[in-house]
Amino acid sequence: MASDSKPSVPLTLPVLPLDDEVVLPGMVVPLDLSDTDVRAAVEAAQAAARPGTGKPRVLLVPRVDGTYAGTGVLGTVEQVGRLSDGDPGALIRGIGRVRIGAGTTGPGAALWVEGSTVEETLPDPLPGQVADLVKEYKALATTWLKKRGAWQVVDRVQQIDGVGALADNSGYSPFLTVEQKVALLETADPVARLKLATAQLREHLAEQDVAETIAKDVQEGVDKQQREFLLRRQLEAVRKELRDLNGEAEGDESDDYRARVEAADLPEKVREAALKEVEKLERSSDQSPEGSWIRTWLDTVLELPWNERTEDRYDIRGARAVLDAEHAGLDDVKERITEYLAVRKRRAERGLGVVGGRRGGAVLALVGPPGVGKTSLGESVAHAMGREFVRVALGGVRDEAEIRGHRRTYVGALPGRIVRAIKEAGSMNPVVLLDEIDKVGSDFRGDPAAALLEVLDPAQNHTFRDHYLEVELDLSDVVFLATANVLEAIPEALLDRMELVRLDGYTEDEKVVIARDHLLPRQLERAGLEPGEVVLEDASLRKLAGEYTREAGVRTLERSISRLLRKVAAQHELGDREIPFTVAPGDLRELIGRPHHVPESAQDPAERRTAVPGVATGLAVTGAGGDVLFVEASLADPETGAAGLTLTGQLGDVMKESAQIALSFLRSHGAELELPVTGLKDRGVHIHFPAGAVPKDGPSAGVTMTTALASLLSGRLVRTDVAMTGEVSLTGRVLPIGGVKQKLLAAHRAGITTVVIPKRNEADLDDVPAEILEKLEVHPVTDVRQVLEIALAPAAVPVGAAA
Repeated sequence: MASDSKPSVPLTLPVLPLDDEVVLPGMVVPLDLSDTDVRAAVEAAQAAARPGTGKPRVLLVPRVDGTYAGTGVLGTVEQVGRLSDGDPGALIRGIGRVRIGAGTTGPGAALWVEGSTVEETLPDPLPGQVADLVKEYKALATTWLKKRGAWQVVDRVQQIDGVGALADNSGYSPFLTVEQKVALLETADPVARLKLATAQLREHLAEQDVAETIAKDVQEGVDKQQREFLLRRQLEAVRKELRDLNGEAEGDESDDYRARVEAADLPEKVREAALKEVEKLERSSDQSPEGSWIRTWLDTVLELPWNERTEDRYDIRGARAVLDAEHAGLDDVKERITEYLAVRKRRAERGLGVVGGRRGGAVLALVGPPGVGKTSLGESVAHAMGREFVRVALGGVRDEAEIRGHRRTYVGALPGRIVRAIKEAGSMNPVVLLDEIDKVGSDFRGDPAAALLEVLDPAQNHTFRDHYLEVELDLSDVVFLATANVLEAIPEALLDRMELVRLDGYTEDEKVVIARDHLLPRQLERAGLEPGEVVLEDASLRKLAGEYTREAGVRTLERSISRLLRKVAAQHELGDREIPFTVAPGDLRELIGRPHHVPESAQDPAERRTAVPGVATGLAVTGAGGDVLFVEASLADPETGAAGLTLTGQLGDVMKESAQIALSFLRSHGAELELPVTGLKDRGVHIHFPAGAVPKDGPSAGVTMTTALASLLSGRLVRTDVAMTGEVSLTGRVLPIGGVKQKLLAAHRAGITTVVIPKRNEADLDDVPAEILEKLEVHPVTDVRQVLEIALAPAAVPVGAAA
C-alpha cells in the first residue's frame, strides 16, 4: 500500500555528524559538546537562528567509517548546558527525515548542506495488514521490555499511534547495530520501516529464547554447588545449538581424545591401550567418575615423551673438559662417564644402538661423604653428555607407590616419581639423579628400595611397568646416578644392580683448587663484591682447609670463605678496612677467630693425647669420610678387685670382640714381647674410645687397641706422628680392612706422617692420590710385632715401674 506524502520542504542546515551512532525522528539524545564537530554544528545553528523563529536546528547525519549516510534527521537544539559528568553538552530532539542534497555555505565552522524533508501520512483508519503489523510490533516490544524489567516504558510504547513513529521508536533498542539503525533511517516508507523494525525485534527475541532454552536445559540437570559441572553443560549446550544452526554432525570429547591418540607418536602397544581407554570413555556417562579417571590417564600418557630423545654429545675430549672445568678431582667418576660416552659412540657408529630391545643406559652409585659434590656432579654429567637433567629426592621416602605409582582405582592416583621425572625431562634418555638413596625407609606401605630393583636393573628396565600407567616404559636409555653417604645402608640386592663409584673426599691441594676456582667466585658474588676486591692467597686457603675445617668435602670450607668475605664487607662499610684487600694467613685469626683443628703434631708435647702411655692413634671411616680415632687404656688398682675387661665409648659387638682378642693376644705372648702381663689376671683393664656419644663398630681398631695396651704395660709412649689401622687375630696376624683411601686422607688432614696398614691392603694404595703418598710414610705389615716396633717410642721408664 502506498502512503500519501506532503510536498518536500527545502532546508539549509549545519551538519552534526554522529560517529558510529544513529538518531531517528522522535528520539531525544544528549550530545557531548567537547567534540569539535558537534560544537561547531550547534554554534553554527545558534548563529543562524533568528529571534522569534524557534529553536536552533541542525542536521543529524550518521558517519560510518568516515562515510556520511544519504539521509539525515532534522534536529532542534532543546537545551545547552552541562551533562551528568560535568562536561558541556546539548540536548537535541529528532524531528523528521531529511534527504541530503548539495553542500552550501553558512556561518560558523560547520559543514552546511541543502536538503528536503517529506512528511508521510497514512489513511485513517489503517488498512488491516498495517494494523496487524502495528499490533505485532507493540506485542513484541512489550515482551522484550517486560523481560528487561522496563515496565514504565511499556505504556509509552502502547500510546504511540503513528506507524512511522512506532518504527522510529526502535532506535532506542540497544541490541540494534549501527548498520541496522541506518537501514531504518534510510527507509522512507513507514510501513516498510515498521516491517523492518518488527523483523529485527523478532530475530532478537528468538536469539534470547534460544539462550533461555539453553540455560533452562542446563539448569534442570545441574547441582547448584557444582560450578565446574555447570560450566561444562553450558558449553555443551552452546556447541549443540551451534551445530544445529550450522548443520554440523554431532561430536563429543571422546572424539577429541581419539583424534589426539591417533595423531600422537606412540608405541604400538601404548596406542592400543590408549584406544581401549577412549572406547571406555565413549561408553561412560558424563556423571560417571570413571570418565574423569580415564581423561586424567589419557592426558598423562599423551604428555609422556615416548619417542623423544636428545642426541648424545660424542665429543669425548669436550665432555671430559666440561667435567674437569666444573669439578676438581673425582677422577674415577669422570673416567667412567668418559668410558660410557666412548662406548656409546662406537656402538652408534656400528649400528648397535638397540640390542634385544635394550639400549645402552648406565646405573652408577656415587658413594661418599657429604660435601664432595655428588649431587652437583649429576648436572655436570648431563651437561657433558648433552642430555636433560632431572633430580629425584629419595630422602625420607617410605611409600612404595612413590616409585611405582598408585593404582588408578584410588582417588588422587598419580604415576611414580620415575615416570614424573621422564615427563619433566621431556625425553626418554635424561640423566636422572636418585639423590640420597641410602635414606630410603620402609614401613607398612611397602619398601621403596625394593621397587627400585626393576628401575635400576639394566636387564629389566626396558619393560618397566608403573602401577598407574600399566603400559611398558623403556628406561634402558636413561643414565641413573644414585648418591649415598653410607654404603652399608643400601640393600645388597639393590647395590648389586649398580656400578659402585667411590668418592672418598678431597686432598688439601684439591680443596685449594676448588676454593680458588669455584667457591671463592661464587661467594664473592653472594657477598656483593667484585672479583679482585678481596683476594685470598693460596696459603690462606690452605690454612682454612687444614686448620679451620677438617672434612672430606668442601661445604664447611665454603661457609668459612663466606664468613670471611662477609666480615671484610662489613668492616669496609663501617670504614674500618679499605678494599681491595688481600687476605694473608696471618689475617685469618683476626677476621674469623682461632683455628678449630690444630694437628696433634703441632701441639705442645705435654698436651698431646699420646703424651702418656696407653694412648694410641687409630684411623676410622664414618659417614662423613675418614677420621682419626684415639684409643685409651688403663689398669685398675689390684686392691679394688675390679678384674676383667671394661669397654666404654658406645662400641659395637665387633669392636668389643676386637678388644678381647687384643687382650688375649698380649696375655699369651707377653713374655715374648717382654711385657709384664702376669698381673693382668688380677687387675681390671679399661679401654675407652673418646667421643663417647658417637657409636663405633668394626674390626679395624684391633691393632690400635693392641698397641695402646702394649704401651700401657711397657711404659713406652706411642709416637705422636703414627696412626694405624688393621684387624688383629689371636696369633698376632694383621688382617685387611676397608676404606684405606679415606683413612689415609684423614691421617694427612690430621697432620700424621706415618701410617701402618695391613700388608694385604697394599694394593689399595693405588687409589690414593700420589701427592698424599709423597707426604705419608706408609708401612704395610703382617704381624702385630711389626706394628709395635714402628709405633712405640723407646722406653722412658723401667718396665716394672710402668706396670
